[in-house]
Amino acid sequence: MAYRAVLFDLGGVVLDSPLHAIARFEREQGIPEGFVNRVVASTGTEGAWGRLERGRIDFRAFVPVFEAECAAAGQRLSARALMEEIGRVAQPRPPMLSAIRRIRSRGLLAAALTNNWPSEDRDAGDDSLRAHFDAFFESSALGLHKPDPRIYEHACSALAIRPADAVFLDDIGRNLKAARALGMTTIRVVEPRSALTELEGVLGFPLLD
Repeated sequence: MAYRAVLFDLGGVVLDSPLHAIARFEREQGIPEGFVNRVVASTGTEGAWGRLERGRIDFRAFVPVFEAECAAAGQRLSARALMEEIGRVAQPRPPMLSAIRRIRSRGLLAAALTNNWPSEDRDAGDDSLRAHFDAFFESSALGLHKPDPRIYEHACSALAIRPADAVFLDDIGRNLKAARALGMTTIRVVEPRSALTELEGVLGFPLLD
């Protein structure tokens, strides 16, 4: 079928993975593997992480609340140091940026659809990426975060497309599942070049050198 847009998650897709940064932080700090993600999942939408991603609290307020949640779950950690580690790995993946240019050159829309949080450093990094996209959808600005179906619906409405007109790339299964339920074609990103090869097959034109 003919697609009209490709939507990209940022961290773990266009940028290096925050999951790798979290795993490294846990190893270096002697924290059990997967602990941080379990806290994020168990505290849910109204936990510190969920509220930060939806812009309900700022970074300064997030730090002590998330540290308290982690302590309650059995581990003490520096939330600020964790987020700084995530920020350090948030570097663009050149093959992804090249693919985005080729997608746009073919007349398709390219949009970022990201769960993020407001801070001066991240805002500056995000600004440098905006020129690569036709639209930039941020959870912290919209008050919605993936996998809430409303954030995908908002993105499609703003792009004037149907979900079935879009391909969505993410590295997290639950985010992809929600997109598929709305009718999007989805690609899970584990290794960037493999994901782009799959995207080439979906779109029908080359994206890799």
